[in-house]
Amino acid sequence: MKAPGRHLKIRTLLDAQEFVDLETFCRELEASESSVRRDLVQLESEGMLRRVYGGAMAAREQNGRELTREQGLDFDWQSTRQAEEKRLIAAKTAGLIEDRQTVILDGGSTVAAVAQALRNRSLHVITNSLPIALALDDARQIEVTLTGGYLYPRLRVTLGPLCEQMLSGVAADVLIMGIGGVTADGFSNGNSLVVGSERKMIEVARKVIIVADHTKFGRSAMIPLAPLETADYVVSDAGLTEEYQEMLRAQGVEVLLG
Repeated sequence: MKAPGRHLKIRTLLDAQEFVDLETFCRELEASESSVRRDLVQLESEGMLRRVYGGAMAAREQNGRELTREQGLDFDWQSTRQAEEKRLIAAKTAGLIEDRQTVILDGGSTVAAVAQALRNRSLHVITNSLPIALALDDARQIEVTLTGGYLYPRLRVTLGPLCEQMLSGVAADVLIMGIGGVTADGFSNGNSLVVGSERKMIEVARKVIIVADHTKFGRSAMIPLAPLETADYVVSDAGLTEEYQEMLRAQGVEVLLG
């Protein structure tokens, strides 16, 4: 395969999966490691990808600007994109929550929008998100419990063994969780510490609600999290195609659109 064909194949692989390792590139391209490395260097210089240890990350585009994995792991940046979709998703999700329930709110900008929609409800909220805790600090009918752990500065969430240990000692009626990617293989996210805390949240919740705008579908983030059937509900926006809705329903997941 000549270089232009390899470049097209590399971009196709990264369109489907946020991270691809060097071994996979070599196998899929039937090319030597040195050839693949040269291809990655050239494509990075053109802004098509970002080389990282062991492989390459997708470089997404949003409003003509490069979307990197760092932006994907930055709460402030994420809060500015798909804002109207997130507001509608949040309103639909809030309708699934009953008063006096114990609700785990995962970190992330979509879940933060849900927190705003729940401000006037009577709830006990458990969260590892500083922005969510601050958004609810004057909500008179909501009791907030923060997890401990390592503070991940860009996402502004607490993660790691201490966070997971605290979550092991609680039980919740509902978990509301954002996600990095959704494919037929399941849900995924872009950081191993994030995935560790999210797996523990899933363990201790009786019901799981995934909130994700349509741009999260058809892409796989770096770390697998859970199969699709883990979710009881997926709440998305009107841009979600019927193909993805049917994919979820086939796994017993109820789909709601905001």
